[in-house]
Amino acid sequence: MGRLLAGGLMALLLVAAGLFWWQGRARNEPVPELAVAPAPPPSVEPLPQGDEDAVGDAPPMPPEASPQTREQKRFARYDRNRDGVITRIEMMGSRTRAFKALDKDGDNLLSFEEWAVATSDRFGAADTDRDGKLTPAEFAATAPKRSAKPKCKC
Repeated sequence: MGRLLAGGLMALLLVAAGLFWWQGRARNEPVPELAVAPAPPPSVEPLPQGDEDAVGDAPPMPPEASPQTREQKRFARYDRNRDGVITRIEMMGSRTRAFKALDKDGDNLLSFEEWAVATSDRFGAADTDRDGKLTPAEFAATAPKRSAKPKCKC
């Protein structure tokens, strides 16, 4: 049965190849001339020129990047209501991804209480004037320490 099916498939492939070959050998005969003259091509309008008052041909300047530093951007991510200070709730709200790193008892489970205590302690350590709010200077103390990237061993 398999040989019969393979033979039929090969026959169909040969017929298809023959049709493609036959179509490729068809002659392209020129189209007879029409009695009507072709329409003239449309006129091409010149490109618009810039203001003659403009100085030189300088391209427009790209928009400038935000002048915020890395620490200012980090502060803005935590300051959800944009009031210039970070409350305890704002600080704790963005720390949900750090649960695994905060597992103190090593049971691979982190309760909300464990996380809240660690975050509250971190907030308390950063809040040097003990007013319950972090100023930008106090918040800068909470920045993670960056480690040097390992060099490529190509």
